[in-house]
Amino acid sequence: MTVSGTNLFAGTFGSGVFLSANNGTNWTAINSGLTNKYVLSLAVSGTNLFAGTWGGGTFLSTNNGTNWTAINSGLTNTDVRSLAVSGTKLFVGTFGSGVFLSTNNGTSWSEVNSGLTNKYVVSLAVSGTNLFAGTWGGGAFLTTNNGTNWTAVNSGLANTDVISLAVSGTNLFAGTSGGGVFISTNNGTSWTAINSGLPSWYVLSLAVSGTNLFAGTGDRGIFLSTNNGTSWTAISSGLTDMTVGSLAVSGTNLFAGAKSGVWRRPLLEMITSVENLQTDMPTQFSLEQNYPNPFNPTTTIKYNLPKAGLVKITIYDILGREIRVLVKEEKNPGVYEVKFDAKNLTSGVYIATIQANNFSKSIKLLLTK
Repeated sequence: MTVSGTNLFAGTFGSGVFLSANNGTNWTAINSGLTNKYVLSLAVSGTNLFAGTWGGGTFLSTNNGTNWTAINSGLTNTDVRSLAVSGTKLFVGTFGSGVFLSTNNGTSWSEVNSGLTNKYVVSLAVSGTNLFAGTWGGGAFLTTNNGTNWTAVNSGLANTDVISLAVSGTNLFAGTSGGGVFISTNNGTSWTAINSGLPSWYVLSLAVSGTNLFAGTGDRGIFLSTNNGTSWTAISSGLTDMTVGSLAVSGTNLFAGAKSGVWRRPLLEMITSVENLQTDMPTQFSLEQNYPNPFNPTTTIKYNLPKAGLVKITIYDILGREIRVLVKEEKNPGVYEVKFDAKNLTSGVYIATIQANNFSKSIKLLLTK
C-alpha cells in the first residue's frame, strides 16, 4: 500500500491496483493498461504512481491509476519486489538481478549493483542521501552514491532475510523472516535485536508515524512500539487475519493489508498519548528555528509536514550561494528532524530554506567557531 494525499492505493496479487479516496470505505479497481496484475510494490513521486509486479516489471500512472504504461526499457529482470524514491531518482529492487536506477521516471533503467553481493532484493528504504537494500539471505546493504557502490552492513544482524525496512529520524529498522526486528542508529554499521514483547519473529511489514513504529507479522497480527522497539504491544483487536503483508498510515488511521483484504483502525485507539498523536499529525507546514542557535559545529532543524510530497531543504550562505542540500526526497506526513554539520564551514550566517508542496520558508543559522 501507499498514500498520496487523501488517496490510498492497494496492490494485490492477481487483481491489480485499487484506489480509495475515502479511507477505505469504498475501493475502485484502476487497472487500465496494467497488463500484469500481480502487484508486489507501490511508490509515489509527486503526481507519478509506480507499480512493481511479479513478472511484468514496472508500470507508471500519471493520473492516479486511471491509465498505466509499462516502463521497462533496460530492466532485465521483471520480478520487481520493491520500489524507492529519492528526489528525482527511482530505484527498483528485483529478485535475482539486484537494483536498477531510473533518473527519468522509468523511461530507461540502469543496473547499479557494484558491491551488491546478494541480488535478491526484497526491500528498499531511503534516509537522506543513503539508500538501503534488504535482501533475501544476504542481509542489508548501503549505498551513499545512488547505487554506484554498495557495502554490506550486517554487524549484529543475526537474521539475513530482510523483508522490510523503515526509517524514523536517525533510526533504521529491519524486519526479518525469523529474527524479528533489528535497529541501527548508525546507518547499519551495527544492529541490535529489539523483540521484547514481540512473539512473532516473522515481520513482513513496518510503518512509521512520528515516534510510533508498527510491525505487521506473518502469523500474529500487528504490534506497536512507542520507544523505538524497546518494547512492543499487540494492537490486533478486531483483526481476524493475522498475516499482515503491508502497512500504511493515512490521516488518523492505520491501514493493514492482509490476505483477506485491507483493514483499518484509528490511531487514537492504539496511541494513548495525545502528545504522540499530535506529533504524528501536524496540521500545517512549518520550518522551526534550529537548535542550538548559535551552534558549533552541528545543529538540528525540525520541520512539520501535514501532507505527503517532495521535500527539499537547502543551506545557502549569506550571498545566496548553495552550500548543501540536506533533504531531497518524498516524505509522508509527520514531524521530522535533520542535522546540519558545518565543521568544514567558516563562522557566519547561513540560510536554511524548505520547499514542500507550495510551502516555502527560510530561517537564519548562526555558526560561531
